[in-house]
Amino acid sequence: MVKPDLSLDNFLPYKLVQTAEKVADSMAAIYENEFGISRPEWRILASLGARDGLMSRDLSRETSLDKVKVSRILTKLEGRGWVVREAHATDQRAALVRLTHEGKALYDRIVPRVLEWERAMLDGLTGSQYRDLYQALDALQLRTRQLEDSGLDY
Repeated sequence: MVKPDLSLDNFLPYKLVQTAEKVADSMAAIYENEFGISRPEWRILASLGARDGLMSRDLSRETSLDKVKVSRILTKLEGRGWVVREAHATDQRAALVRLTHEGKALYDRIVPRVLEWERAMLDGLTGSQYRDLYQALDALQLRTRQLEDSGLDY
């Protein structure tokens, strides 16, 4: 029997993970070193900054963090005065999470820095490479959802 040949450098999941980790680590240096927050904390702050309040379960889904981790991070962010949890109007078991004034101020200070970093990162791509990259990523995300929804288990 012939053993299948697998070159990690040409294996899509490996290349995507390696690239995502390098990109995320590079950007994390900004909010970790300059603002003293972790990558998961930034994911939560960024999600809340982009919207006017979310429920914890939505934060979990949006940030790809498990519910327990989201809860711990929210407790930490509350302790630092950056988020507040409010009772949900129609679901007493749920809480709506919002940035406080201080949390919004922090978010507003971080955003220009990460956008500056993103511009510098994207300067390495041509316009067509940028467009093709985003189209390919969107297509991969759609295909992943389709496979998950179909119940196919590879």
